[in-house]
Amino acid sequence: MGRSATLPKLTPQERKPVDTCAIYLLNNAKYLKYDDYFKAGLPMATGVIKGACRHLIKDRMDITGARWTMRGAEAVLPLGSLYISGDWHEYWQFHLQQEHKPNHLALYPSGIPLSKEVLKALCSTTPPPLPIPV
Repeated sequence: MGRSATLPKLTPQERKPVDTCAIYLLNNAKYLKYDDYFKAGLPMATGVIKGACRHLIKDRMDITGARWTMRGAEAVLPLGSLYISGDWHEYWQFHLQQEHKPNHLALYPSGIPLSKEVLKALCSTTPPPLPIPV
């Protein structure tokens, strides 16, 4: 790459993208062993990643009339990912335990009467239904 940029006598500004690319490839050569990946039967297509991005991100963020702040999108997207991956129930149990520690356990070390019943009544662990595809 460097030679192909040197022979046509590119200016330093014209050569900069080539040098950036060459440095990247040199620094990441240990990860670019595609022949080994193919032999191991690993997928090399980006279609799987693009499909996941469309499914997880575009379908959720591109709802007609919806407006998202960066903060809102960053809060919602991981939850959608948990739901689609099947980890919603496990996460929600963890979340409730983490919220319980600072909000209740620290304030009421001997426990709150009926706290388990209150948690069951107020905090459903059932994931929300998936939107119906249009």
